[in-house]
Amino acid sequence: MEDYEHAAMADPFARAVSFFTQLICDLSGPAALILPHQDVEEMAAAQGRELARLLLQAHLDLRARREEAELTVLDTCSRAALAGGRTRLESGHHRELATVIGTVRVTRCALRSPGLSNVYPADKVLGLPRERHSLGVRKLAVLESVRGSYDTAMEAITRACGKVVGKRQIEHLVQQAAVDVAAFYAARTPTPASAATLLVLSVDGKGIVMRPGHLREATRKAAERAKRTFRTRLAIGEKTGRKRMATLAAIYDADPAVRRPHDIIAPPGGRSTARIPRPGPKAQAKWLTGSVEHDPEYVIAAAFDQAEARDPQHRRCWVVLVDGARHQLDLIQAEAERRGVSIHIVLDLVHVIEKLWAASRCFHAPADPAAEDWIAVKTARVLRGRAQQAADEIRAEADRHKLTGDQRTAVDKACQYLNNNADFVHYDRALAAGWPIASGVIEGAARHLIADRLDITGSRWSVPGAEALLILRAVISNGDFTAYWRYHVHEEHTRLYPRTGQADYRLTA
Repeated sequence: MEDYEHAAMADPFARAVSFFTQLICDLSGPAALILPHQDVEEMAAAQGRELARLLLQAHLDLRARREEAELTVLDTCSRAALAGGRTRLESGHHRELATVIGTVRVTRCALRSPGLSNVYPADKVLGLPRERHSLGVRKLAVLESVRGSYDTAMEAITRACGKVVGKRQIEHLVQQAAVDVAAFYAARTPTPASAATLLVLSVDGKGIVMRPGHLREATRKAAERAKRTFRTRLAIGEKTGRKRMATLAAIYDADPAVRRPHDIIAPPGGRSTARIPRPGPKAQAKWLTGSVEHDPEYVIAAAFDQAEARDPQHRRCWVVLVDGARHQLDLIQAEAERRGVSIHIVLDLVHVIEKLWAASRCFHAPADPAAEDWIAVKTARVLRGRAQQAADEIRAEADRHKLTGDQRTAVDKACQYLNNNADFVHYDRALAAGWPIASGVIEGAARHLIADRLDITGSRWSVPGAEALLILRAVISNGDFTAYWRYHVHEEHTRLYPRTGQADYRLTA
């Protein structure tokens, strides 16, 4: 035993070499040769991870030995320059580091001085985080957490890395990983596009179920004041008061695609095969962002920042797709005016069609095929720029059917919707110019960024937790995670180990 320990001191890799030799013996021995492949596979995977951990441990031990040797030969002035006036050297300080291949022990030297906290030069050279989890574990925690629940993330990490992190720690690591997203995009220059390429913006909102203490004040007070009709369920029109609205924004480039109304909506009786509908504009270089922590003004300003980064001279055509929410419209128009940019606002056609479908049920049974033809006629009218005429026709039809009160509620809502957004339903101009007229990109983003992860059954979120997952999912969806992680690692290192302007002594540790 003494000979082995002496050998380990002489060569930090001796234990890894011994383990590897034993692993070869185990895999080539008689017992292994009669095992089914799945048992051998499991043995090789588990033992291979332990071998990798031993190799990493040996590497760290070697660096610790060399660091101690190098610091020992330094004179007092060199140590003081290296550690802010600290001159006393003390070796044998340890800390644990949880990595993707298991937990290792990092041994390093401390430079000390009375009344001052210790300085560990090797921590800066190694780029060690403040807590025990390595950057590899942090990255894995992010990638697993944005896909599914924290429980499943912890199970996946444990299967791959062993027991290196707990559920609450994963939540904390994810929140820490998101702190540099805003700065990353502020420093990033998008790929330029030609002046003929459309620049499309779209904004939407989506509710997230929150913990009681993390609701906006107005929502919390409204929930407290609400009188419930039933004790065990909500009545029609009542809301739970458990959601906080997140604002989402999408920016993308698109080449104009000129179309006609019948490229959008099939004529009554269906579409013939003689003519293929022209495709609409295709989203390119899509960029998503969102926030549940900040108000819509913040997200809209961030969207305009991204748009201006793509078109700083305002030479391109800016198209803004909206769903008719008045508050969002006011904020968008105010932001455009503040920046001195001309925008073309288009009401999402899908929302118009949904209003028309609701109105059609005032005249047709839910399963009546004639309702589809009715929708086709009214939608085609709207697409030709005659929204007011379509509204007048629908009201006149309701009068002919002598609909009153609740019978014509959907009719009045559809017509009022068209009237309120009369400035934004000039689809004839939009189609002739080749603009998009539907907000499928932002609707898909709402499902992908929020519903698929933050709307898991039973989930209740804090603001920091929901915000971190939302913006990290946006980064990944934008295809920027690899670049962002490099940026985040650099910024984290700068925060932990800022340059002091003193002599930068390079250790090989």
